[in-house]
Amino acid sequence: MQIECTSTKGDRLTDATCTNTTIQPQLPNVVIIATGGTIAGTGATSTTTVGYTAAKVGIDSLLNAVPEIKKVANVKGEQLFQIASQHITNDHWLKLAKRVNQLLASNDVDGIVITHGTDTLEETAYFLNLVVKSDKPVVLVGSMRPSTAISADGPLNLYNAVVVAGSKQAKGKGVLVCLNDEISSARDVSKTSTMLIETFQTPDLGYLGYIQAGVPHFYRQATRKHTTASEFDVSRLNSLPRVEILYGYANNSRVMLDAAVAAGAKGLVHAGTGNGSLFSEIEQGLIDAQKKGVEIVRSSRTGSGIVARNGEVNDDKLNFVVADNLNPQKARVLLMLALTKTNDPKTIQQAFYEY
Repeated sequence: MQIECTSTKGDRLTDATCTNTTIQPQLPNVVIIATGGTIAGTGATSTTTVGYTAAKVGIDSLLNAVPEIKKVANVKGEQLFQIASQHITNDHWLKLAKRVNQLLASNDVDGIVITHGTDTLEETAYFLNLVVKSDKPVVLVGSMRPSTAISADGPLNLYNAVVVAGSKQAKGKGVLVCLNDEISSARDVSKTSTMLIETFQTPDLGYLGYIQAGVPHFYRQATRKHTTASEFDVSRLNSLPRVEILYGYANNSRVMLDAAVAAGAKGLVHAGTGNGSLFSEIEQGLIDAQKKGVEIVRSSRTGSGIVARNGEVNDDKLNFVVADNLNPQKARVLLMLALTKTNDPKTIQQAFYEY
């Protein structure tokens, strides 16, 4: 018996965008959604690890490079996008989330793996963590070296991701990120190095577990709301509110802040110095922006730690929101979704403490 892959329109996909495999009833059924990235990249030589071209290899070739996957899951592949992840947009996120929810609603799907470029992988993962409506495993995976490189990390990363997506232990743990034999929560993980294969770290709370010899080992789980417990629903959304990130630094000015407001931003995340502190000119700019209906979230550029409410700024007086320990890029994701529900800063603050 063969699995036939279909597009989101119901058309049968060609071998360039889909891989068929014989069903083995004792194995989990895992769908791999390919979106491009370095894991699908190619370089001029086998030693090219910088200056390669991302998003060149299709899902069929990715799976053929790891035939061992067929021993751990019945795999179906789908090429949803073919882009480098710095080009991911809100529209891509909405399309991906709707497709994931559509697939997970099927009794024939036990888990999903999403191949993705590492540059914005953590943002896509956290977005999905907030809008996926299933407790079935969803695992994002990428690589730091292109598929043509010596010691390319993509094939083993992909194998491990399929193992986790088909694992009963991964059920209910929210959206996961699997690279370098490590399993991380979508909420907690961030890319921390431009080049090292151990780039994905969870500086505040640590990994959820590891993969050893093709077996996932979990040691903890995320306690913040996610997936089936989340209030956010993208099924009827065609767009997301515009939210911009502002970076704090010495001798700052409000030029970029005012430009963002003039461009129609509905929310601003300020990546402040230290504990989310604000340069005096920036603070006044944020106050002025809020008077125009723009919601303000204080985050930190440091990369770890909790931003204390009423610590550096009188947030209660100014009606600012603090990002808890979310980094600026993830605070932006949550603020966009929160703004689809409310403009009340107190309610938005509660969301940052719950998600």
